[in-house]
Formats: sequence, structure tokens, C-alpha cells
Amino acid sequence: MNIYVSNLSFNVQDEDLKSYFADYGEVTSAKVITDKETGRSRGFGFVEMSDDAAAQKAIAELDGATVDGRAIKVSVAKPREERSNNSNNNRRSFAGSGSRW
Repeated sequence: MNIYVSNLSFNVQDEDLKSYFADYGEVTSAKVITDKETGRSRGFGFVEMSDDAAAQKAIAELDGATVDGRAIKVSVAKPREERSNNSNNNRRSFAGSGSRW
């Protein structure tokens, strides 16, 4: 099961995130999401656990827990939605049409 964890302290790293969930079962991956340009944490991450029952227990017990001085939010991760950027798509569709883009 894929778990979304938000409101993380900017000090939390992948191994820290993994250790928070390891008490509940096998963690197959743990990743704190970072900014592409600065490399700084964006304050959220994802944890993958192989056992759904263990993952549900971790979600129930860790949601709202204080970690590094912050109350984290823990939930089942939703599938990523496709993002469309209409402004960029519109610019491309006008290219070469004689407009002044």
C-alpha cells in the first residue's frame, strides 16, 4: 500500500521516514519529496508497505502524531492525476500562425 505523509519537518530524511513506519511492518520504500532546484524537502513524502493491514494500522496510529515538533498527516496515497497546463498548450497551438506569441 502506498501512504502519503504530509506536514513533515524539513529535517526529516528518507531513512527517518522509513523508521517511523518500520514498527508497523515491512517498509518497501520511503521517500521524502525534494525541490528539484534546491534539493530542499517539500514537507511531504511517500511510504510503501507490503502488508495492507500493517499499513492501515500505521495510518491510524501515526495520523496526527507529533514528529520532530510537527503534527504529521498520514493517509492512503491517491493516484497521481495528469496535470494539464493550458497556457503552455495554447501557446504551442498558436506558434507559426502569424500571431505575436
